[in-house]
Amino acid sequence: MRPCVPLCERTYQPGPDARALPAEAGAYALVLTIAESVQLPVPRPNGCTLSPGLYVYLGNARGPGGIAARVRRHLRPDKRPRWHVDHVLARAEVRCVLGWPGGEECAWQRWLSERGASAPVKGLGSSDCRRCPAHLLAVPDVATVTGGR
Repeated sequence: MRPCVPLCERTYQPGPDARALPAEAGAYALVLTIAESVQLPVPRPNGCTLSPGLYVYLGNARGPGGIAARVRRHLRPDKRPRWHVDHVLARAEVRCVLGWPGGEECAWQRWLSERGASAPVKGLGSSDCRRCPAHLLAVPDVATVTGGR
């Protein structure tokens, strides 16, 4: 996992692991590379196929341990799939993680969509959200996620 440059001044950038992430509530982004087409069992009922490319998953962490705890769970290889992103992570390489203490995943999704990110599969990663087309987005490059920094 390589570090990325922050999206804005309030975005936190960890080092090579999740231990440096803040234990406070906020939003996080996992920048992922998928090397070859993968068939996923989600979203239900039919699943989907993701093409090779660069993606970003956006999530909120509001529970105990905040961003750090949620990202640590996502990065564990031995977890039982609970969320759509768990199925994606089993077949992807995490390139970097960004945290945004106090931030909100839907605001980040809108910001990225304005910069060329797109939802490859409606509802993927956002089954609990009525505002966004998806929280897993295809992005043209890492600079789109980091604001070009």
